[in-house]
Amino acid sequence: MLKRLLFGLAALIAAFLVVVWLQPDDYRLTRSTTIMAPAAEIFARVNDLRQWDDWSPWAKLDPNMKQGYEGAPAGTGAMYSWTGNDQVGQGRMTITDSKPSELVKIKLEFIKPWTATNATDFVFTPQGNQTSVKWTMDGDNTFMGKAFGLFMNMDKMVGGDFEKGLAQMKAVAETTAK
Repeated sequence: MLKRLLFGLAALIAAFLVVVWLQPDDYRLTRSTTIMAPAAEIFARVNDLRQWDDWSPWAKLDPNMKQGYEGAPAGTGAMYSWTGNDQVGQGRMTITDSKPSELVKIKLEFIKPWTATNATDFVFTPQGNQTSVKWTMDGDNTFMGKAFGLFMNMDKMVGGDFEKGLAQMKAVAETTAK
């Protein structure tokens, strides 16, 4: 009886490991919105990491969060780091590419409560007197990330924050543009 129970438990663990192993090796989150403001105005809010507090969905989660800025004041080489409560954790963002009114690419590194490195892109596409803004995050799934993904959907977990951030960016940019 005990042998069967242990064999069944081992089979269950093996099946779980195989299911985790078969999960995708990477993930991609994308959200977009259209903002009634010029691309240059919106680009400036993303390209200058000091302006993120105006629209970031995570900026106000910890009023005691410690923030630091290094490198260039904006654009390629600008770096922002933070350390905060359990909701914001610890990490760093570095702008790796910046094309005025077109694109901002960021290396996003999470240090706590887990470690991960993601590529984040903002693409700005003028559409008459409006601008389409697309926010994308790509990342690799480690074994633990794959296991976590079986129980928590990354798109649902972070996608809502992207939507909130874009809505806040829209509100700030459209108020300024008026």
